[in-house]
Amino acid sequence: MAAVTLTILFTSLCLLSTASCRTMVGRATEIADVKANKEVQELGKFAVEKYNEGLRLWQIYFNGGEEDDDGEEKLQFGEVVEAKQQVVSGMKYYLKISATTKRENGVPKMFNSVVVVKPWLRSKELLHFGPYSTSSSSHSH
Repeated sequence: MAAVTLTILFTSLCLLSTASCRTMVGRATEIADVKANKEVQELGKFAVEKYNEGLRLWQIYFNGGEEDDDGEEKLQFGEVVEAKQQVVSGMKYYLKISATTKRENGVPKMFNSVVVVKPWLRSKELLHFGPYSTSSSSHSH
């Protein structure tokens, strides 16, 4: 009798854990209270910094080894205004970021960014950064 009960209990637990994993893994979910979420805001800053590093390297390459000193294209991080997270091999964050440039006289523009964080490796990787578009902001991967 005890063996049958344990078998039923074990089978039930396996089914429940499989069902809950399907809803957690792979689906991007909205992050609440983004503006007060320090981790999300730090990820937004990280994304802008990485974008600026890439821009700087691009300018050096195409300007014959010289950096563009006026910094008109360099982004100033404003804030993350929307965010989603998705469980992958780590955590993938889809961020909608407000940022400004000198060229635009401080008028905020929106950008989409995707960052993957793997805490056990202490790694963060910028996968995408570009102008905001509604098609790339609705992730259901």
